[in-house]
Amino acid sequence: MLIHPQFDPIAIQLGPLAVRWYGLMYLVGFALVWIVGRYAIKTRATAPWTVQQFEDALFYGILGVIVGGRFGYVLFYKFGDFVHEPWRIFFVWEGGMSFHGGFLGVIIALWLYARKHRQRWLTVTDFIAPLVPLGLAAGRLGNFINAELWGRAASVPWAMIFPTVDRVPRHPSQLYEFALEGILLFVLLWRISAAPRPRGAVSAWFLIGYGVLRFAVEFTREPDNYLGLLALGLSMGQWLSLPMVIAGVAMLRWARASSLSLRA
Repeated sequence: MLIHPQFDPIAIQLGPLAVRWYGLMYLVGFALVWIVGRYAIKTRATAPWTVQQFEDALFYGILGVIVGGRFGYVLFYKFGDFVHEPWRIFFVWEGGMSFHGGFLGVIIALWLYARKHRQRWLTVTDFIAPLVPLGLAAGRLGNFINAELWGRAASVPWAMIFPTVDRVPRHPSQLYEFALEGILLFVLLWRISAAPRPRGAVSAWFLIGYGVLRFAVEFTREPDNYLGLLALGLSMGQWLSLPMVIAGVAMLRWARASSLSLRA
């Protein structure tokens, strides 16, 4: 039986300025995306960009993550609360970010980038998609440090007690997501993107991979107490992941069909 270390949520205290681990993990995630993206540009012949173009696109993506993640959390998870106190939408230091909202924010931001710079949107997303799991991994570590988004009750040997929640052994679902949606998905997409693929194929595999892994992990994650389980006994995270898988399969078939038609 394991016990959560109960980390201090504040990583650095400089007088009145407090740097929290959760915010720091976002910075780590963005830094990893920047480092690995630059490495891909310098080492892969398939990379479509210069370093400057990548950094411009990354700036758009960061804005999409922050704005989309926050508004997605409000819309999908706590809409009623923010209707009564809408100004709290801007209180990002209180926490509350949604991956699916951040994902939509990135999609819109990269579309705006591609349109402004006259690039193909799927070419942009195919390059960015393998890097996204690095940011996800950092974010899930932030969740674990904060002892939030804990798992359901479990009897596995590595079950963990979160003292700030209760004394019930639970799945450390944040670490599952770190390993699956972060590390494993990055490795798979990095290998897939190493060789030339039909336009849109890498983006499609991201949708399929993330959707399937998130859907599976949600069976070990405690549903949000203000939502509980929804229709068919599925969580909000699972219902939001299903369209990603469906869209990914459709996009993959389209990418392959388009590639074959161009060769014909």
